[in-house]
Amino acid sequence: MRIAVDAMGGDHAPRRPVDGALAAARYLGIGIDLVGRADVIREELVRHPDAEALDVSVVDAPDVVDMHESAALALRRKPRSSVMVAAGRVKDGQAVALVTAGHTGAAVVAAHAVFGMLEGVDRPALAPVVPTKQGSAVLLDAGATVECRPAHLVQFGVMGAAYARVALGLERPRVGLLSIGEEASKGNELTREAHRLMMQAPVHFVGNVEARGIFAGEADVVVADGFTGNVALKLSEGVVEMVEDLLREELQSTFSSQMGYLLSQRAFRRFRKRVDYSEYGGAPLLGTAGVVVVGHGRSSVKAIRNAVAQAARLAGDGGWVRMQKDLMAVGRAELS
Repeated sequence: MRIAVDAMGGDHAPRRPVDGALAAARYLGIGIDLVGRADVIREELVRHPDAEALDVSVVDAPDVVDMHESAALALRRKPRSSVMVAAGRVKDGQAVALVTAGHTGAAVVAAHAVFGMLEGVDRPALAPVVPTKQGSAVLLDAGATVECRPAHLVQFGVMGAAYARVALGLERPRVGLLSIGEEASKGNELTREAHRLMMQAPVHFVGNVEARGIFAGEADVVVADGFTGNVALKLSEGVVEMVEDLLREELQSTFSSQMGYLLSQRAFRRFRKRVDYSEYGGAPLLGTAGVVVVGHGRSSVKAIRNAVAQAARLAGDGGWVRMQKDLMAVGRAELS
């Protein structure tokens, strides 16, 4: 098994992608293709004395899609970009999955162009796992498809349920629609029509879920258009970071609170682990015919390692195939 890692993707590339990929190769026994500017990648590999002993290869890709560029335009101008070359290796069977922490739009466009879409799916969706009071939930779309039709949200619900069965081990995941109120009449035209269609979809639909209901665990799968889902995800990340910072400041403000902090460090570490996005690695891009995991732009070494591990699990234990079968069983007629 080999994973193609976009070594030029992310705010801290190529150092963090290279370090994270090598950690996956070192501790998980996963073969890695580091795709990007070969000379730059090799400079990073020099920092790892054991790199030559690991199952790691360097694949040259001279171009990089910068974060400020239009994804579609950049990929047309840069057919040898790292994300396109990495996707090509998956298509050709030289790797089983693609991992990138780079330009999300470029990853979506590259996957759509190189792999194509699964039968019955019109638009892809990013599906991060988010922490809840009940455990975890799948939120989709988190930014792959900004403008959606009601039928797309229904497709996201079916894909999210299929992924929750694999990722969360749920036999009958509850699917909710993110809206501004629990009543079916609440929301805009998109959510009201999606609610009507979702009632007829082959999923366990539990109705509308307000934003606070995501983290209360009112649904196992929460469906939204890519714009709304991305805002909800980024807002939750910001709140978690603020709570951590404020809690740390308060615990270290006085001698007595410092003593309490020392005594509660284990609980604090458990809290951090429950809400840390790096524990999940990245978000799979559902709907495309190839396995793609997209990490946060500022992914840590740990996040990259876990994203590689996540991609390997999806490709290796039949999870992606099971999701494809679920989607194909529904069929385009029921999802349109």
